[in-house]
Amino acid sequence: MSEGGEARPNEGRLAGFLPYQLSVASNAVSDLIAERYRNRFALKVPEWRVMAVLGDAGSMTQRDLTTATLMDKVAVNRAVKVLEDRGLVARVPNPDDGRSHLLELTGEGRAIHAEVMPLALATERDLLSGFAPDEQQVLRDMLEALRKRAGEMARSPR
Repeated sequence: MSEGGEARPNEGRLAGFLPYQLSVASNAVSDLIAERYRNRFALKVPEWRVMAVLGDAGSMTQRDLTTATLMDKVAVNRAVKVLEDRGLVARVPNPDDGRSHLLELTGEGRAIHAEVMPLALATERDLLSGFAPDEQQVLRDMLEALRKRAGEMARSPR
């Protein structure tokens, strides 16, 4: 209800619920990009997300990869297993912790990453082409602020 007591048009409706809107938008964008490389590289969204993060980070533990991708650890484990089986990701000794391994892209994984990133960036440009440059920056700033706020709220007790 608004301050005056009348119902807001989207109140109580899933379509107007911000987390739902963000999830649907995220899935639509991820699915669009995934469709553009799924046939060529046979990668699903979780697998590509793991490759993209490793492509940026160089190497990291599976635990750090789970944190960086904001994916469930089971989904990360499955994606890593598929990528390892395909020879796109390898486990290497962790010099900082002998009990764990680092994951990193193999040569073939880096080659696929190098092919897919320009395609993903071109798709991003197409998606944002309907927005003025200042609107694009506002969108990025707002998304970053939402991500930070959600992280703060997750760390603080209710």
